[in-house]
Amino acid sequence: MKLKYLTAIAFTAMALNSCDEETGTIGNSLTATADALAVATSEFNVLTNSFIPDSVYSYSEQCYLGKIEDPETGTTVKSDFMVQFNMMEDKHLPSESAILSKEDGKVIADSCDIILFLNKSASYGDSLAALKVKVSELDKPVGDGMHYTSFNPKESGYVRVGGLQKTRMVTMADLTLSDSVRANYVPYIRIRLNDPYTDKNGVTYNNYGTYVLRNYYEHPEYFKNSYAFIHNICPGFFIETIDGEGMMANFSSIQLRAYYKYQSDETAYISYLDASSTQEVLQTITVTNNKEALRQLSDDASCTYLKTPAGIFTEVSLPVDDIKSTHATDSLLSASVVFNRLNNQKALTDYTFDAPQQVMLIQKDSLQSFFENTRNYNNLYAFYTTLSKNAYSFSSSSDISNLVVRMYNAKQNGLKSDPQWVENHPNWNKALLVPVSPITIATSTTTSTATPISLGHEMGLTSTRLVRGTADNPIKINVIYAKFND
Repeated sequence: MKLKYLTAIAFTAMALNSCDEETGTIGNSLTATADALAVATSEFNVLTNSFIPDSVYSYSEQCYLGKIEDPETGTTVKSDFMVQFNMMEDKHLPSESAILSKEDGKVIADSCDIILFLNKSASYGDSLAALKVKVSELDKPVGDGMHYTSFNPKESGYVRVGGLQKTRMVTMADLTLSDSVRANYVPYIRIRLNDPYTDKNGVTYNNYGTYVLRNYYEHPEYFKNSYAFIHNICPGFFIETIDGEGMMANFSSIQLRAYYKYQSDETAYISYLDASSTQEVLQTITVTNNKEALRQLSDDASCTYLKTPAGIFTEVSLPVDDIKSTHATDSLLSASVVFNRLNNQKALTDYTFDAPQQVMLIQKDSLQSFFENTRNYNNLYAFYTTLSKNAYSFSSSSDISNLVVRMYNAKQNGLKSDPQWVENHPNWNKALLVPVSPITIATSTTTSTATPISLGHEMGLTSTRLVRGTADNPIKINVIYAKFND
């Protein structure tokens, strides 16, 4: 019975945690006199620092390409990416005899291209800025452990020597189209792969699409699913900026298409075999930041930073021992903390990066495993909130009491077998404030229930300063305790 009451009071306490109402009579109002609760509140000091990760996990649904100047550092940020393509299981094309696109009796592709569909709302910079982009065929699929922003497929030997390579100049705005057309279509960048292509077996085709189509008819088992396609036909491509700056383009989808003509019922049709970048296959982003410039920002004693991609996090030192020892026999009902933003000191350029809209507070030692495996907040060691009223607040449904208890229990259990446990685990009471991408939502077709299924590091250009918690001017964490009266 008491457990039921504690659960009820916990929800009430979290709701009250953000207001100034008197809490001294909560226990009497919710329970019978015999089981009355004694409720107490306290606040403690939280310290924060800026933290620069070496790299971040980049298996991401976000895909950025470009190079742009960071107005806060005066240095450039560059994003390149590797993309694989999803092949629908048991892909079906017309019978080989129905194909009209042939040369010497063999199937050919009339043309082939990679199409990068732009997401203008998530792109940055000048739509007329020109970049020189290079597409390079991979020699083998990117393996496990290569999913971090420091991984460069070209430098790591994944690009095929003598394989397909294509360069072209691109802009986000296609000036060959009229203004009215550009205003009403999904913008894209097309990279044509129509030059002669030689595969690993030394066979030469008139273009890359012909290589794909002929293999479809000669080896249908290679098109059974994405794994077979990636490991036998197309390991993927590395797409990079090799010259120019001024834009950072975000792509909502990327497709590989091989076009052909076929006949059905005495009518000729134009179609294509397509494969797309989806959640089922891998996309990784390679980020190049100026680490020295980031260190200079990180050393600023007046604030901490949140900066992406792969830039700066805010490290949070929680007063776990103080919280638990002050009310050692009480139940910890809630713990709430607010990280306030500081406004930009000045407008450094014609545009500035937006503040991150979604952040997670995650136990520091769990950062790597979370993004590699879990990828969804659990309110145990990973907590999610959004920017609201110029602050990131962890309270109510995202209060961090579970994190405090988890850290405290880990320390107590560790000391039982290792007297030097704290020295060996210097991050035991530390968490990181990390910008994340918008949550991917899965909606049930039967119940219409929306469920968050995955989070990733924010790979776009964002930046904000936060009030720093110091010994002289700490950030406050507000705690509510409860216990049953004797």
